[in-house]
Amino acid sequence: MLKNVCVFASSSDNLDEIFYKDASELGALLGKSGMNIVYGGSRLGMMYACAKGVKDNGGKIIAVMPERLYDFGVGNREDCDEFYLTSGMRERKAKMDELSDAVVAIAGGFGTLEEISEMIVQKQLGYNSKPIVILNTNGFYDDLIRFFETIISGNFGKAQTRDLYYIASTPAEVLEFLAQYTPQEAGLAMKF
Repeated sequence: MLKNVCVFASSSDNLDEIFYKDASELGALLGKSGMNIVYGGSRLGMMYACAKGVKDNGGKIIAVMPERLYDFGVGNREDCDEFYLTSGMRERKAKMDELSDAVVAIAGGFGTLEEISEMIVQKQLGYNSKPIVILNTNGFYDDLIRFFETIISGNFGKAQTRDLYYIASTPAEVLEFLAQYTPQEAGLAMKF
C-alpha cells in the first residue's frame, strides 16, 4: 500500500484561488485515505495548502528543506511530524525520493518542473517504479503535455514513455489512480 506521497508544488502566495483549492482538496483526500505527505517544508503557497489538508484529515506531514531556504524563515517545522534539513536542493530531492512511495506534481514553477522531470527520468531508467501523477488543474500543464508529445513524435523519447506518468484532471482522479496502482517493473527495458 502507498503510504507516503511526495507532492511537488508552488510556494507562491499570489495564484488564482483554484490552485489552492485543488491543493487543499488533494491534501484532504490523501489524509482521509490514510496517506502522508512528503513535501518541501514551506508554510507558503500550494505546498502549505496541500500539507495542511493532509494534517487536518489525519495524515502526517514529512518535510524536507534545504538549509538556505530554512534560513530565510519559511520553514514549517511546527506543523510537521518529521522535518529534515539538507545541505542543498540535490540532497533535498534525493531525501524526498527516499521517503516517498508515490509522486504527485501539482501546479508549480521551475523547481516543480525540474523535480517532476527528474522523477520521470529516474523511473525511465529503472531506478524506481513509483506512480507519478501530474495534476493538471485548470489546464496548467497543457503546454507541458503537448511538449511531451513533441518529444515523443520527434523520436527524442519512445512512445512507451507515456506509461511513466499519469495525467489527472482533478484531485479525486489522482486518488483513484493511486488507489488502483500496482507496481510495475521499473524502467522501460530501454534499448539504446
